[in-house]
Amino acid sequence: MNIHIICVGKLKEAYLKDACAEYEKRLSRFAKVKMTQIADEPIAERASRAEELAVMAKEGAKILSAIGANDYVVTLCVEGKQMPSDIFASHISKCALEGKSNLTFVIGGSLGLAEEVKKRSHLRLSFSEMTFPHQLMRVILLEQIYRAFKINAKESYHK
Repeated sequence: MNIHIICVGKLKEAYLKDACAEYEKRLSRFAKVKMTQIADEPIAERASRAEELAVMAKEGAKILSAIGANDYVVTLCVEGKQMPSDIFASHISKCALEGKSNLTFVIGGSLGLAEEVKKRSHLRLSFSEMTFPHQLMRVILLEQIYRAFKINAKESYHK
């Protein structure tokens, strides 16, 4: 299986880079992992809603250009569906059984995702009603994908 994570913005903190690298290494025995970082668009501190939408549209166009035509797309959205780890694992397993070998996960920037990107997704997923820094979400997402593969392989993993 191929896991492609598209995210807006660059990781700056070494501890987040290290955590991502660790989970990518762990995942490598289950899947090929590719990380694509999309440059975030500059925006004024007190931007209008129209300016925010324009930034999201620009970032969205870059995101959409990085998604393959046959990819199964999961967008991380606050309004998305929440599910426990075992159900998330079942969802990944079901994708594999249905021949969906390219799973693409999308993490938007600080403003969120353009509606066009959300419309392209097959699943809108929310990890919580809480707000997390989008850079930290990379680590959380990688950990949950790793956990899903461990669950599906019937291997133990800490709870």
